[in-house]
Amino acid sequence: MSWIKEFKAFAMRGNVIDLAVAVVIGGAFGKIVASFVNDILMPPLGVLLGGVDFKDLMLVIKSATEEAAAVTINYGMFVQNVIDFLIVAFAIFLMIKGINSLKKKEEAAPAPPPAPSKEEQLLTEIRDLLKK
Repeated sequence: MSWIKEFKAFAMRGNVIDLAVAVVIGGAFGKIVASFVNDILMPPLGVLLGGVDFKDLMLVIKSATEEAAAVTINYGMFVQNVIDFLIVAFAIFLMIKGINSLKKKEEAAPAPPPAPSKEEQLLTEIRDLLKK
């Protein structure tokens, strides 16, 4: 029964919950980016390249026969996935850059030094009197 308590303590830590939230948000963000690339970015790019649909780009290694399907290398899908990745990576870069700039602003405003205690003030007065 102790391993259940350990697992519960592990699962309820803040880092694990933050990671779970990040994975869910990341998955949704990935779908948005994939839709952006597939539905908005690639069709005009395909038209500019002469009506090419990137999903259809492939290299046929072995043609289809009656018994077997064709063997192909689908490099068009690879190109599309690379573009998806680059867009996601750039968006995350911009987000991290924004967060870092906010942190720098917080660090730029140093806290004022603490006021001396009453004991230190008294000792300073005594020192000044002794100097005179």
